[in-house]
Amino acid sequence: MATLRNRNGKWQARVVRKGHIPVTKTFQAKQDAERWARQVESDMDKGSFSSSILAERTTFKEVVERYIKEVTPTMRSLSEDTFRLRKLSKHPLCKLNMAALTSTRIAEYRDERLKTVSSGTVIRELSYLSSIINYSRREWGINITNPVLLVKKPASPPGRCRVLNDADLIRVLDSVKPTGRRSVWMLPIVEFTLATAMRRGELLRLKWSDIDFEKRSAHLAITKNGDSRTVPLSTTAIQILHSLPRSIAGRVFPVNAPAVAAAFIKATKRAGISDFHFHDLRHMAITRLAEKLPNLIELSAVSGHKSLAMLKRYYHPNVEQLAQKLG
Repeated sequence: MATLRNRNGKWQARVVRKGHIPVTKTFQAKQDAERWARQVESDMDKGSFSSSILAERTTFKEVVERYIKEVTPTMRSLSEDTFRLRKLSKHPLCKLNMAALTSTRIAEYRDERLKTVSSGTVIRELSYLSSIINYSRREWGINITNPVLLVKKPASPPGRCRVLNDADLIRVLDSVKPTGRRSVWMLPIVEFTLATAMRRGELLRLKWSDIDFEKRSAHLAITKNGDSRTVPLSTTAIQILHSLPRSIAGRVFPVNAPAVAAAFIKATKRAGISDFHFHDLRHMAITRLAEKLPNLIELSAVSGHKSLAMLKRYYHPNVEQLAQKLG
């Protein structure tokens, strides 16, 4: 039932229906209040009414924190996702209520982030925001239009082509050797990545029970593209594994992703190497493997790429060697 009352020269309409949260809205004219109330009642009777009250009462920070609590524990990259979302929850954007989370606000966030991080990072962050908002709409009844869908994404960056020469690689390897307070795990992690072309997440989830020394293979049950795969291990990779101590937890490399990322950044700075990321090690590994596995189907079986087009982004052949093959 709808009720109207005059308050300080304005008309307040209130609609109460069983099974719905009471809805209130204020208008300058009584006719507008009556028209709105009739429309709301009609929509409630038809079952098509969606209230924005919950969106107005809920901040984006509350949604992010609930997402961390209920959703991220089910995701593969739990620690990385939690770390990113904790950082996001401290951003001024999260102080807004969900109804105030407009495309303009998202665009401002995009432009601000582009001043400090790459366009690729911003594209991933916008995708993350969109996923969180969509989940809150589907599962928690937050009645808003996803504003991220209305925001133009930055141009995708070109595929990276950062491959170190032998001298620079030696400097990086020296900079991750376990001296002083440096982690004892970083050198074998870097060397194992170069030997197997595994992604960081795949490598850090690897357990001793996944290793088959007899068949010289490592089974990856969880990968980025969703398919499991078994990676052949070279003599070098086997030697690295034999040199490692066994952790009680059963993981081959008992280190978390943020710690590896931070340690590698410090290592490249010590080595005087700029613009070289941990993921570039995978690029280098695939390029090396391509020399031994010229068949791209075989190479993709090792690297885990579903698309040869994607594999091409990582495969950087030596032009001089190709010229020699041509004769």
